[in-house]
Formats: sequence, structure tokens, C-alpha cells
Amino acid sequence: MVIPYARQSISEQDLNAVAEVLQSDYLTQGPVVPAFEDAVAQLVGAKYAVAGNSATSMLHLACLALGVTTGDLVWTSPNSFVASANCALYCGAEIDFVDIESETFNMSATALAAKLELAKKSNRLPKVIIPVHMGGQSCDMQSIGSLARQYDIKVVEDASHAIGGTYNSQRIGNCAHSDITIFSFHPVKIITSGEGGMATTQDEGLAHDMRMLRSHGITRDESEFEFTNDGPWYYEQQELGFNYRLTDIAAALGLSQLQRIDSFIQQRNSIAARYNEAFASTLVAAPHIASNSVSAFHLYIARCDFENLKVTRVQLFQKMKDMGVLLNLHYIPIYRQPYFAKMGFDRKTFPNAERYYAQAFSIPMYADLTETDQNTVISSLLNALSTQ
Repeated sequence: MVIPYARQSISEQDLNAVAEVLQSDYLTQGPVVPAFEDAVAQLVGAKYAVAGNSATSMLHLACLALGVTTGDLVWTSPNSFVASANCALYCGAEIDFVDIESETFNMSATALAAKLELAKKSNRLPKVIIPVHMGGQSCDMQSIGSLARQYDIKVVEDASHAIGGTYNSQRIGNCAHSDITIFSFHPVKIITSGEGGMATTQDEGLAHDMRMLRSHGITRDESEFEFTNDGPWYYEQQELGFNYRLTDIAAALGLSQLQRIDSFIQQRNSIAARYNEAFASTLVAAPHIASNSVSAFHLYIARCDFENLKVTRVQLFQKMKDMGVLLNLHYIPIYRQPYFAKMGFDRKTFPNAERYYAQAFSIPMYADLTETDQNTVISSLLNALSTQ
């Protein structure tokens, strides 16, 4: 038996919810998607939620709704999946990165403040900042939001890892310090809809624009028509949109999963607490969680100083695999990818991201991870690291 780094948790209730939609009149564009949107909005305390077929799609729509276009600049964290940067490039904008904090692995508010000060002097401020809630823990959004307001910059929280987590005792996604928040429902995330994403916002106009853009830029609302209504069949394409819709089948799974989100978060935090206890006073550095945050713990990111060990990270991955435990790495800094490297980024500009990349690895973390399997992960890791 192999213990994966992550996996989905599917219940009988989930299966029944999907089966009910499959037997209904609507497999897509039916009533379940808005029900899922309403449930997420209510959970996080946002006025509006807009579902799409992936978090990547919703990041793209968020940038478009905020007016990102050719000639604009967007900043994000280098320590993320490439989608956090690609969304800006899809709009014709340029991308740059802000170094991370050494402890939380999130965008550093201190580095952001220094970079903004320099950017203002050169008249090259970003239009949008996309902080990424790495592993499920919120960035320091109060500081980031304050800086954004100071420089008149829009903020999109990439909370793909973080639904169910809290920051300053409020659910991530309420947009208290941002314009839009994006969640992911990929199978390895906290809850899943198979594939899927969601944007939350307090701004009715942004919600309207994202809804229209996710479905070809089309409206059927007569009050919005620019031309004469020809009849009950009439609709208008008013923008160049996309087919980014979520199906009712996927939404049914997501809505069912959402009912267990607090249980999922509790289980993941309990697993993290056992890891923390096991790794205390060992070669493994546990992730640091700020006192004002409850992480959703999509990932449990451990670190080792491999430069001073007699085992390399490549050897560690192989030793763990041989013992039936799969590790992963989240993530290769985006600027190291060939496509981005051609843009000329200097790795020395991001010392914390570079240090993180040299030391980090993700160990198994998912709600259904049993205590027995977790014990296997712990003993295997410590054994692999102690092997001379």
C-alpha cells in the first residue's frame, strides 16, 4: 500500500448528491450551481460568490473584472503554482514577484512595502497584487490590504489552498482586505467538486462582470440589453467572454462536501498537531502558523537543511517512496520555470523563496489519513533522514 501526499474524501452523501443531479433535468446551468455559490458566500461572509470550472479560470476572470490589460503590471508570490502568475499574462499584463516570509512561506508584507516604495519612484506600480495563502494559512492581509489602499492597488487573494481557514477570527474569503478571493476545488484541496473554482467578493459590479465573462460574455437580462429585444429567445453577447462555467454535477459534489468542511479542517489541524509533536527536536522543521490564523492545512510543508545532512532531498524522496510514502514539493518558484526565466528574473532578488525551495517538501496530509498511516509517515521520515 502506498500513502499518497493527498487524496479526496468521498462519502455516500456525496455520491447520492451527484446521482440526484444526474437523474434531474439539468446537468449544467441548473439550480445547483447558484445553491453552491450561495452556500460558499454564506460560509465566508461575502455578499457574492461566482463559480467556475477551475481556480485558474476564476483568477483570469478576477483580473479581467479588475481591468487588467496590456501594459499593466501584476505582482504575486513566487512560491505558488504557475496559475497565480499566468492569469495576469492571459490579460496581456506583465508579471513580477514579491519575496516570501521565511516562516509562513507567504508574501512578505515587509518586502512588499519596500518594493512598492521603489516602484512608485519609477512610476511603475502594479495594478493588482495577488497574495497566495500558501498551504492554507492566510497572508498578513491586514498589512497587505493597507499597503494596497495606500498606493491605490487592487488585491486578489489566491486562497486556492485555504477555504475553511480563518484570519483574525474571520473566514478567509470575506474580502475584508481585498477585492476578490479565489478558491479551488481540485480533488486534493480541502473540498472538491472534481474540478472547479469560486470567486467571492463584496462588490456587486465585480460579481456581475465575472458571471458574464464566465459564460461567453452573454446576458439574458432584458434590463441590460443594448439592442431591441427580438423575443423570448433573445440574448446578447456584450463582452468577449469564455466558457468557464461549472456544471451542476460538479456543484452537487462541492455543495455536499461543503457540509463537512469544519470536520475536514478539524481533522487536518489534528493531523498537523501530531506531526508537530513528532518532529519537535528533530531534523525536520515544522510549518509556522501565525497566532491570528487557523490554517486550512491543504499542505503540511516540512523543511530540512539538506546542505548539512548526509541525505539529499532526491534521496529522501526515493527512500520514502521505497517505504511506501509519497512526498511532493510545493512549489518550484515560478520565476525558475523556463517560460518565466526568459523574462530575466534574478533569483538573488528572492532569497527567502530560494532558501525555501532548497529545503521544503510536502508530506502526506488529507482528512482521511489514519493515525496508523500517519505513524508510518513519521517513522519513515525520521528513519530516512537518520540513514547515513
